[in-house]
Amino acid sequence: MLKGSNAKIIDGIDPTLVPKKRLFTGACIPGIGLGTFGSDHVSADEAARAVRDAASIGYRHFDCASVYGNENRIGEALQEVVSSGIKREELWITSKLWNDKHAEEEVIPSCEQSLKDLRLEYLDLYLVHWPFPNHHPPGCDVRTRNPNAEPYIHENYMKTWRQMELLVKMRLVRHIGTSNMTIPKLKLLLRDARIKPAANQMELHPHFQQPELFEFVIQNGMVPIGYSPIGSPARPERDRTPEDTSPAEDPVIVRIAARHRVHPAAICVKWAAQRGQVPIPFSTKRSNYLSNLLAVVEDPLSNEEMMEIAGADRNCRLIKGQVFLWKEGQCWADLWDVNGQITPA
Repeated sequence: MLKGSNAKIIDGIDPTLVPKKRLFTGACIPGIGLGTFGSDHVSADEAARAVRDAASIGYRHFDCASVYGNENRIGEALQEVVSSGIKREELWITSKLWNDKHAEEEVIPSCEQSLKDLRLEYLDLYLVHWPFPNHHPPGCDVRTRNPNAEPYIHENYMKTWRQMELLVKMRLVRHIGTSNMTIPKLKLLLRDARIKPAANQMELHPHFQQPELFEFVIQNGMVPIGYSPIGSPARPERDRTPEDTSPAEDPVIVRIAARHRVHPAAICVKWAAQRGQVPIPFSTKRSNYLSNLLAVVEDPLSNEEMMEIAGADRNCRLIKGQVFLWKEGQCWADLWDVNGQITPA
């Protein structure tokens, strides 16, 4: 039965009430998605169950990737979702090209494999997962390095991007985009792309707001998609360092959460959606992903609360990416062009 607000319908949300972001093509992406990266500790079956159930309570946006190792099981769940009466056109499905598939001859087959696993005829969005071809085995530790690792080489990235553009022309993909990019790298891509990225996926949460990159993405007609919106409390051990902070434990967030009578995680998600990014939190617990969905459709933050959270930024990157470094003695900051220039070889 209905309770609390018109948005709630029997332990779920009317998906038409979920805010959307318009892409430069005119297509609209749901303003919150369910992530499917289980941080090496959630089984493919658990992720698939979460997708199936999340669709039943109002989610229409699912963020996947080949490297997560669960697209085959998620594909079965999506098949059930469509069989339940939810039209494929109502869904927004993202997948990503993993680092070991950047070679020109591997981009299209990798996308085709994701489509086969996900049991789809097309993807709404396909991202280059990282701008580096360096990859790592599942469950590795922070010291792991690919022996063939290399820095960002724009000419090579553009060879990959041309194949991404071909996927659009082949109608296997509706939109293409980037992930884990920086302003210097995006400037080069925007200069040289025939089909520009529709979105950039990036770490975004109250303790890592990336205001300069966030504004750059928006000003250049891309939608910012924010991963780790509550600070990825279950992230792999390799992504943890002593100086990490937790946005869900920030006094500002905790105080606002008490005021709204919700968990601090819901405030992080609410802030993300109101700020203008598309959060993609992951959870296999119904109470959590329902709470996240509710956060974007009701009880908005005030302007004063949004300003309070803006002041809580600690520039604390949690997903540092050390395993993608290409030579000994490097700092993880070399991946992120912190001085405004692409780090050379």
